[in-house]
Amino acid sequence: MGRLHARTYSQMPEVRLVGVFDAEPTRAVATAQEYSTRAFDSLEALAGEVAAATIAVSTPHHLETAKPFLVRGLGCLIEKPLGKDSADARTIVELARKHNAMVQVGHIERFNPAVRALEQLQLQPGFIEVSRVSPMTFRSLDVGVVLDMMIHDIEVVLSLARSKVLRVDASGVSVVGPAEDICNARLTFENGCVANITASRLAMKTERRLRVFTHAAYVSVDYGKRTGVIVRRSGNLESIREAAARLKSGEVADASHLNYLDLVKIEPLEVGTADPLRAQLESFVGCVRNKTAPVVSAEDGLAAVDVAEQIVAAMSHGVQID
Repeated sequence: MGRLHARTYSQMPEVRLVGVFDAEPTRAVATAQEYSTRAFDSLEALAGEVAAATIAVSTPHHLETAKPFLVRGLGCLIEKPLGKDSADARTIVELARKHNAMVQVGHIERFNPAVRALEQLQLQPGFIEVSRVSPMTFRSLDVGVVLDMMIHDIEVVLSLARSKVLRVDASGVSVVGPAEDICNARLTFENGCVANITASRLAMKTERRLRVFTHAAYVSVDYGKRTGVIVRRSGNLESIREAAARLKSGEVADASHLNYLDLVKIEPLEVGTADPLRAQLESFVGCVRNKTAPVVSAEDGLAAVDVAEQIVAAMSHGVQID
């Protein structure tokens, strides 16, 4: 991810890519040469030269890598999850507050054009269903599927529900190693919203889909294809009720003559074409320059990690967390 960030920064006219650092010096040199910048031999040296930085290292090293930048009050985009656990994530939040450093967490799905289109609808969800499954990639096997994959959807769900989590129920299975490879979690929020989230890295196919049900509409978003559809209550409910009444009155004798899908008007969601990574970095740079709040703050990142830990605890112990 660090290389992808470097490439994108090098293409942004409002940004000067000052340099890169990597624990493996040869990798830093190769990246620096590719994107016409400088390879630094220490984090401290790099931190002394920049106005902001991306932290795209292995999750266990987020805190120690971000600290030299945070204590200088520099804006940091820290890849998701914010920390390896809530303790690390909380320390990052505290450092950012103490030194007035802006932190944006790299939950890139928030910049997926389909998710952004969904957010613009300003819906109040009653039920959210998410499926993120794929075949085994053999990466990040030391991390469970909750922090590896489900964390994306936890943060999106928290942003949509806009309420405190009241209860967590979860079940999961470890197949390949000690950490869970499959997990299903049910989050109940104080405002009554319920979210059902499934993540698996042992599936036979790849699916990344988000469905939102409200009193006003149903919206389905395909993360991967960056598309979506919406079915609104208005304009549909009347035709369905009319068809049901015709069946009840005997006007329609055979229910098989009524096709539900023919009665429902499905509209495509108006989705933009922006590249999520470019949009994320442009947003980050704008927040640093204008001293504005990020789309996904350090506090948001901490909340996602905290809920992820609750899910793992509920799954591991077969209990619900109230």
